[in-house]
Amino acid sequence: MRRDLNLLADQIFNLLVIGGGITGAAIARDASLRGLSVALIERNDFAHATSAHNSKLIHGGLRYLRNFEFSLVRESLRERRTWLRIAPHLVRPLPFLLPLLDSGLRARAALSAGLTLYDLLSFDRGGLDDPAQFLPRHDWFDARKALACEPCLGSLPLAGAFRYFDAQMYSPERLTLECVLDASQNGATPANHLEALTLLLRKDGVEGAKVRDLESNAEFDVRARLTIVAVGPWADVFLAKALGRPMHTLRRSKGIHLIVPPLTRSHALTMAAERGHFFVLPWRNSALIGTTDTAFEGNPDIVGASEAEIEDFLGLVNKHLPAARIGRRDVRHAYAALRPLVADSGGSTYSASRRAELIDHRSENGVGALLSVIGGKWTTSRALAQQTVDAALRKLRKSAGACTTARRRLPGGAIDRVSDLVTSARAACATFPNADHLARLYGSRLPKLLAILEERPNLSRPLGSSGDLGAQVVLAIREEMALTLEDVVMRRTGIGQEGNPGPEVLDKTAVIMAEELGWSETRMRAEIASVAAIFGGT
Repeated sequence: MRRDLNLLADQIFNLLVIGGGITGAAIARDASLRGLSVALIERNDFAHATSAHNSKLIHGGLRYLRNFEFSLVRESLRERRTWLRIAPHLVRPLPFLLPLLDSGLRARAALSAGLTLYDLLSFDRGGLDDPAQFLPRHDWFDARKALACEPCLGSLPLAGAFRYFDAQMYSPERLTLECVLDASQNGATPANHLEALTLLLRKDGVEGAKVRDLESNAEFDVRARLTIVAVGPWADVFLAKALGRPMHTLRRSKGIHLIVPPLTRSHALTMAAERGHFFVLPWRNSALIGTTDTAFEGNPDIVGASEAEIEDFLGLVNKHLPAARIGRRDVRHAYAALRPLVADSGGSTYSASRRAELIDHRSENGVGALLSVIGGKWTTSRALAQQTVDAALRKLRKSAGACTTARRRLPGGAIDRVSDLVTSARAACATFPNADHLARLYGSRLPKLLAILEERPNLSRPLGSSGDLGAQVVLAIREEMALTLEDVVMRRTGIGQEGNPGPEVLDKTAVIMAEELGWSETRMRAEIASVAAIFGGT
């Protein structure tokens, strides 16, 4: 997969998708598989913002049952099963413990009823070929059994815990990337680091966008018969600027996450708190704690986890899980992102609906050939893309085959059984310290990495403690459209995803990229400084 700016400039596409998060990537994948010509552009990198900076869960939304959003929960549970099927290397079952501190029967009965309904709504969760991807029904652990599973609950007045299952992404960044890869393999033309400056307005409609290549600063037009804006928290800002009038507004909710040393053995924890709940999630070699949920009114381009927010969140976690005893020095990395919420969702951002909305601007404000997508969840992005492409086909007056994205495996997902993948990866990568990590990142695409290792055996040594290899950097550049050091360190590999890898690792990675891309010493040093700044506060 390579950037082809000439093709973007010279062709009139059926669809131009603006935004390379999971929503835009899923739309491009679906549309290209149905035979449409598709351009996908992203001003930063694929999965750069909200699509990466989340709790890394593919989940049904158990708490949405309290809002009686049964259809959203059912859709989420159906889509959870889909991701487990089409990306088994990147999405796996994860057991949760939900501690019960009230020994009264009423509290236990209420939770049991909710989890029973959750199980009933996921009635098709067992229809997968690989038994390792099966999610069992919920069950009840008394206090002794719960403590045997997770001793960190011992500091609580524990009556017991419910165990239930959801799913976890090993890398939401790479899951998004695989959607882009699949789109590209089926004729789409994607490009990252390509900013949409404004929409091309002709008469009463949109004919594409004027864009700027952030690598060269060159500007040109990308033309399309229909344009879809899928830029998440930036949707109303971008559309108001491009169309010169106020647009359908969003509510923005800010969530921060903390990566700390492991706190549990194998289970995730769902912890009730006075401000909703938070998760303690085992993830790779760390614990991922998330998330906060507060209204955000500022510039969506400027989002970070402040020291005050980190300290406040640590206090909340230590209050409700005293055995954690985590301090600021334990935080390996902290990140923040914005959730785009439909503006008419009432109440607090925590209780606001996570439903999505597809807007046809012809009926909304008289602008033709323009759709925009707001809201939604990571888990339901594939279904939202299907709905959007169905609408696009109607707008284009084109017929196409049925959507196949629910059953078609992603490029790395051609795996019958996860256990076979791990076994073969360990055999093929016997000399590497982290074969399981490589298997999870690449799945059935692992031979592409092995081919580079055969070509350049000097790149077989781990760059740092994450276990990522120099050959992965080359693969990211040659086949995964990585253009910057941040692309590689934060989204193509695991080098920086659990915290600061340190200057030596950044230097070694940058040297490989400089050799492959022909960077000057000045460019290389600027790239290193840019990535080091990400970890400046942690």
